[in-house]
Amino acid sequence: MTDHAVLYGPHDQSRLTVGHGCFCHDRQFILLADQSEALISLPGGRIVWCVPTFTLFFQTLNQSSTRNLVCRQAPNLIYDLCSCSKGLTHLITMDLHQKEIQGFFNIPVDNLRASPFLLQYIQEEIPDYRNAVIVAKSPSSAKRAQSFAERLRLGIAVIHGEAQDAESDLVDGRHSPPAAKNIAAAIHPSLEIPMMFPKEKPPITVVGDVGGRIAIIVDDIIDDVDSFLAAADTLKERGAYKIFVMATHGLLSSDAPRLIEESAIDEVVVTNTIPHEIQKLQCPKIKTVDISMILSEAIRRIHNGESMSYLFRNIGVDD
Repeated sequence: MTDHAVLYGPHDQSRLTVGHGCFCHDRQFILLADQSEALISLPGGRIVWCVPTFTLFFQTLNQSSTRNLVCRQAPNLIYDLCSCSKGLTHLITMDLHQKEIQGFFNIPVDNLRASPFLLQYIQEEIPDYRNAVIVAKSPSSAKRAQSFAERLRLGIAVIHGEAQDAESDLVDGRHSPPAAKNIAAAIHPSLEIPMMFPKEKPPITVVGDVGGRIAIIVDDIIDDVDSFLAAADTLKERGAYKIFVMATHGLLSSDAPRLIEESAIDEVVVTNTIPHEIQKLQCPKIKTVDISMILSEAIRRIHNGESMSYLFRNIGVDD
């Protein structure tokens, strides 16, 4: 994927603005908005954004209490930047971190899936994939892992108990609900309201058999690789003899390539929604799956006014 590009259709037809979305948030929006503003000034036509990766929606767990606000306001900002009768009319993206984000937009959103390309890679590039098990590195990834496992007719394993960031509002300085001592002081002495027990992470356990198997960890994004490294070490201890990590978006920030190279992971497979050629030079374990075919087909169908349903055949809610 190129950084940013503008493609012009015939007179009174679509004008497409393309960006990979891996810049910092303000620069990404400014570049796309400036290009769209220039296209709006031209007579006729419509504007379609093709942004395979919306990094703005990949918030860290430390920002969990404000994530919903960001997801709600960002689409409004995008629409307002290009809002007019000849403005932004369509958005093409891929594997949003939360699919519900589509509902916040005031324009049609096509959230394409990369899973068919990753499934094809497993079948063609992993010779003994029938001896594999699909692994979710946390319970929150179990639905995605289940989708892969059912399509490949493989078993599934879930890692539970890995270190996770706190989801309390205390992490960002706010107290909602208030601290327990404040609640106790406000409750009438005659009332006995049971309090919620604090969360305590259990020891790491693997639900499912990975002994003597190929472990394929699936997720939607790889950025900070610490959780993947911990999962790989756990799987090795449980007897997995080969470990693959597969995800749609490969941010691979900071020293992720070095950590992957030194880890128990045998191969990391990501798509080219984000350029990572430098990371591949630093770590030969990183492999790329090209998904430009589905993006180009989506662009062609929108340009010609054709149905997009063909691109979502057999796509379920959990894919």
